[in-house]
Amino acid sequence: MHVGVDIGGTFTDFVFHENGTLRIHKRSSTPQNPALAMLEGLRTLAGETLQTLQQVSHGSTVATNAILERKGAKIALITTQGFRDVLFIGRQNRSQLYALNPQLPAPLVPRERCYDVPERLDFRGEVLQPLDIKALDKILDDIAKQKVEAVAVCLLFSYMNPAHEQAIRDRIRERGLLEDWQVALSSDVLPEFREYERASTVALEAYVRPIMGRYVQQIADALPSSCHLRIMKSDGGVISASTVRQQAVQTALSGPAAGVIAAHYLARLAGYDNVVTLDMGGTSTDVALFAGRPTHRPESQIDNLPLRFRLLDIETIGAGGGSIARLDAGGALRVGPESAGADPGPIVYGRGGEQLTVSDANAILGRLDPEHFLGGEMPLQLDAAQKQMEQLAEQMGVTAVQAAAGIIEVANININRALRRVSVSRGHDPRHFTLVAFGGAGPLHACDVARSLRMPRVLIPRYPGVLCAFGLLVADIALEYSRPVMRPVTIASVAEMRVMMADMMRHAHDDLKREGVPKEQRRFRAILEMRYKGQAYELPVSLSFGKIKAQVVEAFHETHERTYGHALRDREVEAVNLRLQAIGIIEKPSIEPAPVQDNSGADALLRLSTAPNGQRLALYDRELLVPGARFPGPALIFQLDCTTYIPEGWKAYVDGYRNLILEDIAQA
Repeated sequence: MHVGVDIGGTFTDFVFHENGTLRIHKRSSTPQNPALAMLEGLRTLAGETLQTLQQVSHGSTVATNAILERKGAKIALITTQGFRDVLFIGRQNRSQLYALNPQLPAPLVPRERCYDVPERLDFRGEVLQPLDIKALDKILDDIAKQKVEAVAVCLLFSYMNPAHEQAIRDRIRERGLLEDWQVALSSDVLPEFREYERASTVALEAYVRPIMGRYVQQIADALPSSCHLRIMKSDGGVISASTVRQQAVQTALSGPAAGVIAAHYLARLAGYDNVVTLDMGGTSTDVALFAGRPTHRPESQIDNLPLRFRLLDIETIGAGGGSIARLDAGGALRVGPESAGADPGPIVYGRGGEQLTVSDANAILGRLDPEHFLGGEMPLQLDAAQKQMEQLAEQMGVTAVQAAAGIIEVANININRALRRVSVSRGHDPRHFTLVAFGGAGPLHACDVARSLRMPRVLIPRYPGVLCAFGLLVADIALEYSRPVMRPVTIASVAEMRVMMADMMRHAHDDLKREGVPKEQRRFRAILEMRYKGQAYELPVSLSFGKIKAQVVEAFHETHERTYGHALRDREVEAVNLRLQAIGIIEKPSIEPAPVQDNSGADALLRLSTAPNGQRLALYDRELLVPGARFPGPALIFQLDCTTYIPEGWKAYVDGYRNLILEDIAQA
């Protein structure tokens, strides 16, 4: 039995795959210890001993929450003499250009635990000043008194020569202060130039490594020894639990990645290559775009701290089913980013929530049916939400229904802006894309958002409320390696890069073997990051190292022209970083299309209902909708993991994969 488990802010989702069949399960998250809900759900469906489990793939927000809540490990930082304040000085960038008193994020390491040691390398990695072991020992004496859980080491130009960083780790181990895994070296975590980003990333790694290590060990100890535990990374791949203990920060922005991977997988099966994803859960909404393949970016931020590694290009906003609605000081209606979370949650959950949320508004508008929420397992409490909505409506001078509709409209506008940032702002016309909507709340808002962007089509997967958990079952193992180059692209440097690539390939084969990937299921992709001489930033170019120097340079010219609209073919081209992406193809659940036969969906029709705004709604049970069913909106479609709302002016079709294909009649 293979299981995908995604822990969200409100619910923990499970998808079980066994003997060609899929089963789903949802239960409330346990924020105080996320592993509890996960293990309880596994025992519910796999048995108390869990012996039937062969593989568990898990998406975790533990590292993310540790950083956001500043609840990571107590760490120290060792840098080159004179660079002790690298985390405090930063880049001096202003995220709010006109703020008179900008608030900079506090570094993860207080200054009293930042140390600088006498040593120096030049830009080629050659030793200018040897590492001063006596000075290092004095630093380690003080670190021992501080009783830190991990140490981050970031020396100048160590990406060209890691010898001094490795010597510091060896000395820490010799003195018995910490284990190997408790010392994070920038030459291991991020062997690339840009001192501040490298120092920030390795500090984040040291900060979350002990937390993730304990968390993963807790889960691994509860699983059978024969069960493989894999964790989702921010680039959309998975890695083994043992690898996570050395690459913990790679999980820091992995929360929404599984959903994007699943949406890509299912959309391509259904015949759609150009897709925008909309993942709306209880706390946040995540959107992403891919034209043929998912898009990655080289760096991001978490709580305004730079985090430099390749990750899926996902835009996240604070708009979910639990987002709180309120009037601001000027009387304007606001929705989010604050959330009611899993406990107490929206008022309609009946768990003591007192603040109106998007879910409360949907329930009052009749888009969440009290008898069918979570498959009828969680009856909704409408009366309390209705009273609160009436109080808000009175302040606004409108009816309760109008106030609820206003909350939905504000939430949709926030989502619209996020979708524009990943499409229009990056040169993509949303009219040429299909919106794939999932998450517990995504299918409730998808049609309204799609219409606002003139997107002609919405695809709702078979199990939209647990799609992130399904994505964990189809995500491949992904490892990445990088080497600094930092020289012009010449015949000689291309030859040197071939040698570097061969060395990285050897490491990749060894690591994929340890991950249990057979040789025939290994795939590799070489990327060279290049720039014109004088440029500050580089562009990634996919290439084959069978190419000669002129072909490598021309590939960069073409990439630059495609990205910026021009190329400078008379200017020297520099190679910055050489990357290798190693993929281990995993066995995925077999999903075969069912025969399609035209029908009206009448067998799935539960009843007709009248919404509070007077609109007539047809209510359908999705389990009873068979491939080929066609019917118009307005309608509600119920299933265990979510509810889909189809407005008037839209029509629905069930394809062979049991996806709901919703089309705007006005654009058909």
